[in-house]
Amino acid sequence: MTIFNRFWRSNFMIKLRHWEYWPFGILQFPVLFYYLWLSLRARSFLFFTASNTGIEMGGMFGESKFKILDKIPQAYKAKTIFIKHNSSFIHVLQQMNEAGLIFPVIFKPDLGERGYRVKRIANEAEAQQYISTFKFDFLVQELVDLPEEFGVFYRRLPSQIKGEVFSIVGKELLTVTGNGKSSLQELILSKDRAKLQWDTLKLQHTAQLNRVIPSGEIFLLNAIGNHCLGTTFLNSNHLISEELNNSFDKISNQIEGFYYGRFDLRCESVAALTAGRIKILELNGCGAEPAHIYQPGFSFWKAVGVMFTHWHYIFKIAQENNKLGAVYLTYTEAKMFYQKFKTAVQP
Repeated sequence: MTIFNRFWRSNFMIKLRHWEYWPFGILQFPVLFYYLWLSLRARSFLFFTASNTGIEMGGMFGESKFKILDKIPQAYKAKTIFIKHNSSFIHVLQQMNEAGLIFPVIFKPDLGERGYRVKRIANEAEAQQYISTFKFDFLVQELVDLPEEFGVFYRRLPSQIKGEVFSIVGKELLTVTGNGKSSLQELILSKDRAKLQWDTLKLQHTAQLNRVIPSGEIFLLNAIGNHCLGTTFLNSNHLISEELNNSFDKISNQIEGFYYGRFDLRCESVAALTAGRIKILELNGCGAEPAHIYQPGFSFWKAVGVMFTHWHYIFKIAQENNKLGAVYLTYTEAKMFYQKFKTAVQP
């Protein structure tokens, strides 16, 4: 490989060429001025806290994932239990047994963001290791082994009975395909998206790095569908239909105080998604993003436009809720949530 090719395929250049990897603040910076304008109109910098009256902080940050899941009818959600941070390993196993949860499962923080400390746990040894190194409340969730994974963003004004889905992101998990000649390590380092995850993947797959992957074999590198862990996000807005809107109206209207946010879910097929036969892994409030904008090749400025629309609806919904009696949180209340949130997500 020439010096130019090495430079062109360096992590720095890979990220520079694809804005989806740029720091979060770059996308948000143009939107900041619009947010300030909306704050002046609302007479509160914390107007967004009234967007979802049934979710702490409206779902911007610091909210409990378990409390939100608890509001969703059982038929639509993955089986999940809440674990206090000081629980013993034996107590965790007892709670799992009582709930009918068996390995493999997913462990994730009750407060968290962007895939932080979300891990597939295969056995008791991995569970014990996770518990020994994690000092905050967390969730144990069943591993939903369904083939399709989507993020479905829904919005509804409080004055309306019907809402709509306005963003769908499909998720393509991080994989490499064997050619019968290259080792797993060589395959990882030859794929830009996988190469960016090398520091994590070399630890996760240590025992197999030198194995030559047979031709045509698809090797799953990471089972967690998060962009920060290498998942490719795909714009799937073409799946939006009246039937889909009706399905998510039915689900959303059963969730108290929910008007705006993204369902992260798995399902059997597109037909199952449309019909509302889904398993919800998480429901994120106004702090979520319409993640279809992260499809490779999606225009940066088009993404900025989507974020303007995103904040426009947060404002409209919060304003309506405020007129109906919902109050915006005070600075002191919001600061308390923020401090708790930042403490929980720090490595």
